[in-house]
Amino acid sequence: MTNSPQPTLGWLGILRLGLIQTSLGAIIVLTTSTLNRVMVVEFALPAMIPGALVALHHLVQISRPRWGYGSDMGGRRTPWILGGMGLLALGGVMASVATAWMAHNLAGGTALGILAFTLIGVGVGACGTSLLVLLAQRVGERQRAAAATTLWVMMIIGFIITATTAGHFLDPFSPGRLVMVTTTVSAIALVVTFIAIWGIEGAAKPVTPGLGQPHAAGKASFREALAQVWSEPKARRFTLFVFFSMLAYSAQDLILEPFAGIVFGLTPGQSTQLAGTQNGGVLAGMLLLAFMGSSTWGRRLGTLQDWTVRGCIASAVALFALSLGAFFAPTWPLRITVFALGLANGLFAVAAIGSMMALVGAGREQREGMRMGLWGAAQALAFGLGGFLGTAAVDLARFLMESPILAYATVFSGEAVMFLVSAVLAVRVTRPLPAQEPRAGYPAQGEPLTETGAS
Repeated sequence: MTNSPQPTLGWLGILRLGLIQTSLGAIIVLTTSTLNRVMVVEFALPAMIPGALVALHHLVQISRPRWGYGSDMGGRRTPWILGGMGLLALGGVMASVATAWMAHNLAGGTALGILAFTLIGVGVGACGTSLLVLLAQRVGERQRAAAATTLWVMMIIGFIITATTAGHFLDPFSPGRLVMVTTTVSAIALVVTFIAIWGIEGAAKPVTPGLGQPHAAGKASFREALAQVWSEPKARRFTLFVFFSMLAYSAQDLILEPFAGIVFGLTPGQSTQLAGTQNGGVLAGMLLLAFMGSSTWGRRLGTLQDWTVRGCIASAVALFALSLGAFFAPTWPLRITVFALGLANGLFAVAAIGSMMALVGAGREQREGMRMGLWGAAQALAFGLGGFLGTAAVDLARFLMESPILAYATVFSGEAVMFLVSAVLAVRVTRPLPAQEPRAGYPAQGEPLTETGAS
């Protein structure tokens, strides 16, 4: 017995799912940015407290495979999207209460903050994983790049709308007003998610055993399911690619503006504008690839997998140029180089997400959520480590080399090498598998690999 394919989502359906991503972004920006500032500036707390809480929410997302497994077993993604958003909203409100409490009771507020940011991590993992799987299962091949761009851009829109609107209502600041604004944003996000997802998925798919599988998909334990997915060469290679590429991607975040100030002498306002230039390049790269992916002539230039490799190589070239530019400051065209880095990052990011959507169904049936969860866990771990390792590498290099120019050039070159390693890993993902004996949990040669992701 086979599952009947579900209809492909149109652009209205994609935009509805994008609204869920906007809701995710709205709560995340309050908890990881606004509350961070309040703790450090208004309450004069050590910066390590919000830093540790934000790192905790990344660390908790290592549990993404478990939430993906749960949605696989149930055959539906909607309950996990709604449940995850509910936990995220609850965690966001609790985080604001914890922040307000820290002004009077640091130990109690911190303890509540740990619980709150744990819920935030679980909520983002459960909702985000199932959302991406649902989108991957319901869009056609030609829509993948544009759909990935839509979700990413709508998350950024959530950042922007919340930052500007909430910022207006937070003045004049008070702890009570902080809790009120966060509660309002979280409630709106939850309602928007419920309306956006309503009726979009349809009935649950029946769970059926696949050919050559030792266990019915619905009866395998979490450990068995994880071992089955890890035994799939494409899934394993793509996990390594996601980790290394996202580590390189995130390691530059916290060192670019200090680099611009120390080496090029930019003022805080100028370095902030430089960050805006980089983000503008990221958006331009995303929109460019979305346009090419949905046009006939653009698809002739290569597949999403091709652009994933090209985006990694282009990011490496831009980082090497940034390293070289350090020796020619302040005459080096820094703004152009940073825009080029953003453009390459945007191309890479959308291509990687599109490739993820294409590969999520390449393997054993009823394991789409597990695969997406595994890749999401690799991304969360890389993001959690990236910012810390980038800044630590600069501190170590400056200690060893004394010259800040040489230190930053070394670190940027190291990030470039990581992008080149990622490009090699991306090529290996698409490389044909050699004839081999069947491995535990992986179909033998001649057995079909179910392509549910393109249904």
